Amino acid sequence: MSWNFPYDSPNAIMQVLEENGLAMSKKFGQNFLLSNDVRKRIVALMEINKDSRVWEIGPGLGAITSLLIDSGAQLKVFEIDHGFCRILEDAAFGDDENFTLVEGDALKTWPIEYEKEGVPDVICGNLPYNVGSVCIAKLLENQCLPKKMVFTLQKEVAQRLEAKSGSKLYSSFSLLAQMDYDTRITMDINNGAFYPVPKVTSSVIMMTKLDKPRVSDDIRQTFMMVIRDSFSKRRKTLRNNLLGGKTGKIIGKDATLDAIKESGLDEGVRGEKLGFDEFIALSTAIKNAIDARN
Repeated sequence: MSWNFPYDSPNAIMQVLEENGLAMSKKFGQNFLLSNDVRKRIVALMEINKDSRVWEIGPGLGAITSLLIDSGAQLKVFEIDHGFCRILEDAAFGDDENFTLVEGDALKTWPIEYEKEGVPDVICGNLPYNVGSVCIAKLLENQCLPKKMVFTLQKEVAQRLEAKSGSKLYSSFSLLAQMDYDTRITMDINNGAFYPVPKVTSSVIMMTKLDKPRVSDDIRQTFMMVIRDSFSKRRKTLRNNLLGGKTGKIIGKDATLDAIKESGLDEGVRGEKLGFDEFIALSTAIKNAIDARN
């Protein structure tokens, strides 16, 4: 099969699936992006060249992959579906020296590649709605921080990544992403641009690494604990969330309340009202309390 594949044709997609004895998997959240214009716009956001090392998570049949290959980038793709892997390797890109396929669950396989090769220049992917936020959080938590990440996600997940304090979608996930990245939704994609048609609208989020992280290394782990605790139950106050979370278990009630006071915060405030400056002050006070106990 010549791989001048018409990625904008649902009929062609159905045909290649049938010829290879494959079916769409709801479990893997598979939806193919049909619009060539949108695919080109997504790749343009990555600003890659022939020297770029790029990871693509969930390439499917290779609609974005083909454009990345054309750019000359050193491309590594992570695909869980064995049937798609067979097409990508045997029919499409396996002969290209710049193409490497890693088969299996990306949540399990990317850490192995990260350990071997370090951080790539760009990570991208049309991420399944059911695991998109988990995948991004794992990259961030494990300090796999490329210069740029570009993902197609369920719109609400993308909105959480760029949300600011006071927003209903603002969460520990927002803060986790914005510790190291400028996060910006660059476009929305109507569900009709995909095959099969999903029930939700998608957005493309561009994450550009900051020259300097917003949180210093010395309080980073404490900061991550504090934001997880602070958003563990959205209706609860900062006081109750911290006391009921890991923070309270580590330093106890009195030290937790003292840290809140020392950082100039009201015990009754909720996490979604606090920005980076407040969480940094709180994390610094809690880190000091932890150090004092050791």
